[in-house]
Amino acid sequence: MKIGAIFSEDGSCEFIVWAPFLEKVELEIVQSSGVRHDPFLLVPMEKDKLGYWRTVVGDAHPGTLYLYRLDCEKERPDPASYSQPSGVHSPSQVIDHSSFNWGDENWKGIALAEMIIYELHVGTFTEEGTFDAVIPGLDELLDLGVNAIELMPVAQFPGGRNWGYDGVYPYAVQNSYGGADGLKRLVDQCHKKGMAVILDVVYNHLGPEGNYLWDYGPYFTRKYKTPWGEAINYDSAYSDNVKNFFVENAIYWLENYHMDALRLDAVHGIFDMSARHFLMELAESVDKFSREKGRVFYLIAESNLNDARVITPRELGGYGIHSQWSDDLHHSLHTLLTGEDAGYYVDFGNPWHLAKSLKEGFVYTGQHSIFRRRKHGNSTENRQGEQFVVFSQNHDQIGNRMLGERLSALISFEGLKLAAGAVLLSPYIPLLFMGEEYGEESPFLYFVSHSDSELIEAVRKGRAMEFEDFNWSGEPPDPQSEATFLRSRIDWIKRNEGKHKNILDFYKALIGLRKKIPALSVLDKDNIEVREDEKEKTIFMKRWNYRNKSDVFVVFNFNKSEARLTVTPNKGTWKKVLDSSHEKWNGPGALTPETIVDQDEITIKSYSLVLYEKENKHGR
Repeated sequence: MKIGAIFSEDGSCEFIVWAPFLEKVELEIVQSSGVRHDPFLLVPMEKDKLGYWRTVVGDAHPGTLYLYRLDCEKERPDPASYSQPSGVHSPSQVIDHSSFNWGDENWKGIALAEMIIYELHVGTFTEEGTFDAVIPGLDELLDLGVNAIELMPVAQFPGGRNWGYDGVYPYAVQNSYGGADGLKRLVDQCHKKGMAVILDVVYNHLGPEGNYLWDYGPYFTRKYKTPWGEAINYDSAYSDNVKNFFVENAIYWLENYHMDALRLDAVHGIFDMSARHFLMELAESVDKFSREKGRVFYLIAESNLNDARVITPRELGGYGIHSQWSDDLHHSLHTLLTGEDAGYYVDFGNPWHLAKSLKEGFVYTGQHSIFRRRKHGNSTENRQGEQFVVFSQNHDQIGNRMLGERLSALISFEGLKLAAGAVLLSPYIPLLFMGEEYGEESPFLYFVSHSDSELIEAVRKGRAMEFEDFNWSGEPPDPQSEATFLRSRIDWIKRNEGKHKNILDFYKALIGLRKKIPALSVLDKDNIEVREDEKEKTIFMKRWNYRNKSDVFVVFNFNKSEARLTVTPNKGTWKKVLDSSHEKWNGPGALTPETIVDQDEITIKSYSLVLYEKENKHGR
């Protein structure tokens, strides 16, 4: 069931809104053809048996501003508004999606397993903070080796500063970023340059300011609670039409904005006890859309459940989501590098945690979690490498620290290279967070620009409470302050200077090797061997690809000191391809041999990694 203001080629516009309990809904035309109507023009609407109100207006052309009048009392924007040009409390606007001149007709997408993802926040990626300002940076990302950008949420939120997870109009593109056409120009340019675009969408809650859905119908439920606000009604009375609202939203982004994939925020906050879970219905609809378009569009979930059911095919009893973020690899890597053990990090810190994550995806597959005080997770045995997205940094893991510190502020330069290698040489889809590739040092802090003083104070208190488990000292920066936002901008000039250029070149080399060497480019969890030495704090990882007769092994050293170990990769000659401690990468100097035959005892520098490739291509 389509909803919103749907403009047709014949010049008419159909308005559809769901409000099952209201006795009367009228369309208020605030402005049309550039003329402000005072009083507003009122157009009656008719209600069907499912509670959808409709009307068709012959002259509501693009640019028309409108509201809905509810039971002759309240005037509200359209909950499925396609545009909010003056913000969350102002009239909605009719737009014509067919009018944009797309130039990506030859774009066929990128296979999920081939993606190198770069997550960015539009507002802090450039000084301008717009979609158009992102475009000049795309060539730099291509040169890095990135072939997919992931946009943090761009659905309309209050004010001009926000992470995007406080959006309240899931169909409207943030006006301060450049609106609908700005986003389309960015996607179009990405596709022309061979880059996919992933959009972060939020289906577990809506933000508090400008959220008028309660006035329309039972979009929310008090049966469940989320950390961010009222839970969305996915399984109580009238939930079929609530599900329709969000399923249609997913298809809307894929169809009208040519998105290649959607990242589903915190699906553990989507509560649905019905026999057909919302995620299952969503995946079915996206798969149907893919068949109609003749190429695959992807869904990537964020989940802290460690439940493989999320990414298990529907025919095997799962939800059929294509891939999901793996926090376990991040936590394993972060604790080894920083030594932090507060909050959820208490469950990690041993080399075997990272070794298991490199081998399986999840660390917790049914074991007891100290942090959760219960067993956590289930097996990922039959799930493939492309079904996990891994990272050493992302917006959450940086921004949800009290001071928003990136790894560059927490660990050594050598540690940064080690983190990059663990992610980019893993058998999973790598994700980089903006600025990571050159060791950006500016924090990424939490920021908002609400207009309600009580809400602002509640946000401040809520942020302080979030940090209680971590025993961090100090005061969190004020989320409402513009200075907090400005501190979070990245500085692209750094990427061409000193150590920042060194690590940028290192990232380029790792991504290049990942794409070039078949043992690294094919994401096969079956063709991998991982073992750890707890005493030496080293991890040995061997990967191979029989079809292409390609074999590699990597040694990661998380020790503060040099480590000596015997490597036995198998018979043959192994040639060193990369050593992060080499002077070329501004390292202290490599100790590892250029060649290993069958086996050897090697010494590897502290906080470093070394990669070897088998010289004779005859399999394992």
